[in-house]
Amino acid sequence: MNRINNMLLNGEIDAKTANALLYGCNVCLGAIRVDDQQAQLNELERLIKEMEQNEHR
Repeated sequence: MNRINNMLLNGEIDAKTANALLYGCNVCLGAIRVDDQQAQLNELERLIKEMEQNEHR
């Protein structure tokens, strides 16, 4: 993302292209965050089930 900003500031790409590239980067980052959050939720659910099973023993 920094490279895109530098390219824009140096006149190597136009603002419309930079905007499109940065939008794509943000979409990818959003997907990564969702995947990470889902992994954390899965781990919490696993821990809760494990705790519940230990209580019933």
